[in-house]
Amino acid sequence: MALFLGLISGTSMDAIDAALADFDTSPLSLLAASAVPFEPELKSRISALVDAPERVSLDEIGQIDVAVAQAFARSALQLIHEAGVASAAVSAIGCHGQTLRHRTDLPIPFTWQIGDPNTLAELTGLTVVADFRRRDIAAGGQGAPLLPVFHDQVFRSDHEDRVILNLGGIANVTMLKRGAMVSGFDTGPANRLLDAWISRHRSDSFDRGGVWAGTGRCDPALLAELMDEPYLKQQPPKSTGRELFNLAWLDTRLGGVDRSPQDVQATLLEYTAATVAADVRRYAPDAAVYACGGGAHNAALLAALARRLAPNRVATTAALGLDPDYVEAIAFGWFARRTLAGLSSNAPSVTGARGPRLLGGIYRSGA
Repeated sequence: MALFLGLISGTSMDAIDAALADFDTSPLSLLAASAVPFEPELKSRISALVDAPERVSLDEIGQIDVAVAQAFARSALQLIHEAGVASAAVSAIGCHGQTLRHRTDLPIPFTWQIGDPNTLAELTGLTVVADFRRRDIAAGGQGAPLLPVFHDQVFRSDHEDRVILNLGGIANVTMLKRGAMVSGFDTGPANRLLDAWISRHRSDSFDRGGVWAGTGRCDPALLAELMDEPYLKQQPPKSTGRELFNLAWLDTRLGGVDRSPQDVQATLLEYTAATVAADVRRYAPDAAVYACGGGAHNAALLAALARRLAPNRVATTAALGLDPDYVEAIAFGWFARRTLAGLSSNAPSVTGARGPRLLGGIYRSGA
């Protein structure tokens, strides 16, 4: 067996996703998986780092870096225990960490993920591979999305063109067209604005199933204003994050016009569907679309996508044999395996990097 454990907390910061997979089987075997929410205090501290960095001290950043690693370690050890697997049987942990900033739009581009891998290695006693994005950026790439290489490995078909759609805080697509090199990019927001808006107006952290959005009506004028965002007109390679798509961005586009919160939520849902569908129609018009990530559970969002992409198939990666909740976590275990084998993990055709690169630093267990 080749057991690797992948760990990630996405843009939405809703939980630490962990997945233990055996990559020696064909297809790969997912042995165990979990989604463990951050403790409320730690989540609040991370959110303050992301949303109001000017108010946070360097001491706070340093401590949260370690605290996040401690939380990741607890999730990893708990999953290994629940799987009934000896720790020694796990070859390594591939840890994405928690993104604080992703700014490829600056004169000196950078990305920053926290979750100290030294602490993670010490607490788990396992080799850790971490910091996957920065080498790609150093090579002139976007550092995102990274998953298309993994999608290409496990989801490519000889029988149909496919788009793998990751609906996290940000939506990104992987284009798997027959006879063509893999491509992909961030299309725009997925859950990020939906979660932030419902959190402002209700005691909910997300709109389960899109039910609240269903009580409102899409505002065509607001949708048109949102669709005028310059990022949407950029050519790939491109990536984005909550640094752009946030409540301040949305408030500017609302322009002080009085709208019901439900109508705004309905419009935001349609905005995600419209931006994804536009890019699928442009770059892979005949493809079937398979969604993963938290947004794959938003029935209203998938219905909106299906309506805009008809007659193309819209389903989740469960139809392809992989749980949509854990595709990302599995992928980072796979990246760890690639790095330890001395193999590249980026796709220059996706990120725009100058060439293939070995991603991630290696933090060995033990002395």
